[in-house]
Amino acid sequence: MQTPLVEMKGISKSFPGVVANDDVNLVVHAGEVHALLGENGAGKSTLMSILTGLYRPDKGEIYIDGRKVNFRSPRDAITSGIGMVHQHFRLVAPFTVTENVALGLKGGLRLNLNKLAQEIEDISNDYGLEVDPKARIWQLSVGEQQRVEIIKLLYRQAKVLILDEPTAVLTPQEARDLYLTLKQMAVRGCAVIFITHKMQEVMEAADTITILRAGKTVATVEKSETNEEELARLMVGRELAGIMDKPKAKKGDNALEIKNLEVLNDKGLPAVKGISLSVTSGEILGIAGVAGNGQRELAEAIAGLRTYQKGTITVEGKKLVKGNPLEVINAGIGYVPEDRLGTGLVPNLGAVDNLILKEYRRPRWGKTLINNRAVRLWARKLVESFDVKMAELDAPVKMMSGGNLQKLLLAREISAKPSVLVAVYPTRGLDVGATETVYRLLLEQRSKGMAILLISEDLEEIFRLSDRIAVMYEGKLMGLMDTKNAGVEDLGMMMAGVKRMGVGA
Repeated sequence: MQTPLVEMKGISKSFPGVVANDDVNLVVHAGEVHALLGENGAGKSTLMSILTGLYRPDKGEIYIDGRKVNFRSPRDAITSGIGMVHQHFRLVAPFTVTENVALGLKGGLRLNLNKLAQEIEDISNDYGLEVDPKARIWQLSVGEQQRVEIIKLLYRQAKVLILDEPTAVLTPQEARDLYLTLKQMAVRGCAVIFITHKMQEVMEAADTITILRAGKTVATVEKSETNEEELARLMVGRELAGIMDKPKAKKGDNALEIKNLEVLNDKGLPAVKGISLSVTSGEILGIAGVAGNGQRELAEAIAGLRTYQKGTITVEGKKLVKGNPLEVINAGIGYVPEDRLGTGLVPNLGAVDNLILKEYRRPRWGKTLINNRAVRLWARKLVESFDVKMAELDAPVKMMSGGNLQKLLLAREISAKPSVLVAVYPTRGLDVGATETVYRLLLEQRSKGMAILLISEDLEEIFRLSDRIAVMYEGKLMGLMDTKNAGVEDLGMMMAGVKRMGVGA
């Protein structure tokens, strides 16, 4: 029988108050693309941190190509042929591709960069990783930057390549190119491990799948012998009901209308360039696009957190004063920001204080002093009805999981009964169970007549929830269409700025 390239036996790792890995086993063979699945907190990242030498296990053994190893540092892991492409790339933006690959290599100033550039070009051609060795990192797309990270590992002759959420920032076309690259690396004898929560990605790219749950190994299965439903069940330990079918919603008048909006980013450069769109009551309008193309600035302008240079924002016929969050709240706009703990909630406050952040001015809570008893009763009912799990109402929310934070944030925004809800990456970083809950909440509000502007990088999410889809690229609206008429290829092309379609459903 073939000796595994990677074998982790009985790995256990604890932190104060938390058992991250509990007797975990992982076996990966050369020539295999192996997916590592699990909910948030299942222990995936800790296990890979142990394999890359960042952590040392409390118990267990690691074998590389049949040889027992004891990594004391990441350098030991690299020397053994293990490399990792992190979700946030480790690249120096002003440097060229060649200079980034050279960082950390022996030789220093004696390195022949021209020779290295030629070797990089050879690797690029061999693996289909098209990139210019002389280009500076800041000139490259996110997909090209990821290729540089992979080239760095291949140049160092890594035998085991670990990728963390590798398609999170890629267009559909770039993701498919990556799948081909991973399979090509496996064919050439590498072992590829990738961490993901996307079932579709697993079924398209993986050969074998290991599922972790609550720090333990639940199962290792061949892709050919499983399906998305079984994988989801193994991840969460129960049957998922599946998201509700999109019920018919009676569309009304325009609840949100944006005309010729122009917004600057934090560097004072144009981020939103003349966008016009509208969302009717009872509709979800999804905005697709790779992060960094003006979506955050658009959402913050609507929420009153960022002023804008030109254009108008109208809610139910009332034109808003720009850069005035209180007026936005009073006009009936709810806002779920991408940074749920930094912008959406106050980390050191408890659930009660976070829930009343936008409510405390209302007469229902008292004319001069806030009626704390009434507020606590109201907060407890919200926590129960939205199934938010927490130790106690007054415990700092920073101690809660991402899924429960998101449910708490949605509880606050939805309970205010806004006419418009702006939801930015509402399931980012959430496991499959929490994602299902968020989907249900959004669809329920749509059926009640709420207008929802959904901003997401996840095309599957966009297709499942949206009635219409718009695409943003470099601050412009590239196209707007009914979901039933939208194709993944067309959206992917627009997300890459390759094809422009006429705006208008």
